[in-house]
Amino acid sequence: MDLQDVGNLLWALLVSLYYCLEAIVMFFVPIGRKVVRGQTVLVTGAGSGIGQRLSVEFAKLGCTIVGVDISTVGLDETKKKLEDLNMKVKYHSYKCDLSDREQIYDVADKVKSDVGDVDILINNAGIVTGKRLMDCPDKLMIKTMDVNAVAHFWTIKAFLPSMLEKNCGHIVTIASGAGVFGLPALLDYCASKFAAVGLSEALDLELWQQRKDGIHVTVVCPYYIDTGMFKGVSTPILPILKPEYAVSRMVDAILKNKRMLLLPAFSYVMYALKGFLPSKAMYVMGEACGINTSMDTFIGRKKE
Repeated sequence: MDLQDVGNLLWALLVSLYYCLEAIVMFFVPIGRKVVRGQTVLVTGAGSGIGQRLSVEFAKLGCTIVGVDISTVGLDETKKKLEDLNMKVKYHSYKCDLSDREQIYDVADKVKSDVGDVDILINNAGIVTGKRLMDCPDKLMIKTMDVNAVAHFWTIKAFLPSMLEKNCGHIVTIASGAGVFGLPALLDYCASKFAAVGLSEALDLELWQQRKDGIHVTVVCPYYIDTGMFKGVSTPILPILKPEYAVSRMVDAILKNKRMLLLPAFSYVMYALKGFLPSKAMYVMGEACGINTSMDTFIGRKKE
């Protein structure tokens, strides 16, 4: 290590200290929300659950909504909810199987032609099998990875170029608490969500390295949410999140350009503890809270 390397390291430490102090100050100083009126928001999985609610909330903020889902019935239901707002909401819907790369690119081309550039991309669509490793069919595991993680590559590659050109945009990943904590009977789901979290983190760094400071990246990792997707799960100590609360926090995080949101707040403590507690200690805590066995009563959402 020569003097230049030492100097670079000292400079990095000083800048890191500055960012740490900045983060502490910003924790106590209210952060304003950005204005998104007139922007185009694309939501995958917009036909139900969190995706549908996010579509409604961004419509209330004056955004043009582009809904993408495999269910045309669900997309029509979202359209009805947007019409019920009694606002002149611009809504475009596209059926798409997010496990099919070519379909994603075809739909992306239609969106660009029909609507224009996408300002906020929300990768929300997700599926869950809820089976233990040896009970889960291979094709369902592959499907889970394709929809929950691999599809993000194709949607981002489709809509990021215009953001890079303008140095303006926002890419949001609705991941899961299962993307930072492993759980039994969710191996394929956890693997897909860990991948989604890693993709988001790496993308954020890549954009930072390219000095594209006008493009923001947010990843959301919530606990179970009462939308029907995880119907039947039960945890005696930690309550299932209400969708209204979860979506409200998600929208707030996006409008404040937060890099990561964990829900509920208790998750931040567990995330920090995971870094230095023995694995078995975390397992025991999960057992005591009923998290390790939460999927034992899983039913899930009924297929149409």
